[in-house]
Amino acid sequence: MKIEGSHTLAVPRDKVWRMLQDPDMLAQATPGVEKLEASGDDRYKATLKLGIGPVRGTFSGNLAVTDKQPPEAMTLNVDGQGGPGGIRAQGRIRLTADGDHTVVHYEGEPQISGRLAAVGGRLMSGIAKKMAGQFFENLEKQAAGFEG
Repeated sequence: MKIEGSHTLAVPRDKVWRMLQDPDMLAQATPGVEKLEASGDDRYKATLKLGIGPVRGTFSGNLAVTDKQPPEAMTLNVDGQGGPGGIRAQGRIRLTADGDHTVVHYEGEPQISGRLAAVGGRLMSGIAKKMAGQFFENLEKQAAGFEG
């Protein structure tokens, strides 16, 4: 399953790039994140509490940022496990400037397993788009106070 979309933020591209490099900002903006801590250069350990349809649980995993091309693009690699199953995904984010705004283009191909796949597989695309929308709304709200 492929997930892709774009979202326009009323924030300049260089600031969006800096925000996406800040683990505290990412933890606050990402729905369900309970903890995100650095475990190396561009590597993080994460704990998320998520519900997909009737399947709910806590997931622990790793996030690695690769192929960085500041301030234009990066690749995110996610690997996580929890009671309801697992997820492995690779996603690409591209930032294009549009005046004082930034268009964030994203695409990825998550692979889910366990009960998560059995119950949430057919719902995944809609849920991913909803979560992406929440993430970008949260990011834009926090931009005013971000100086990083």
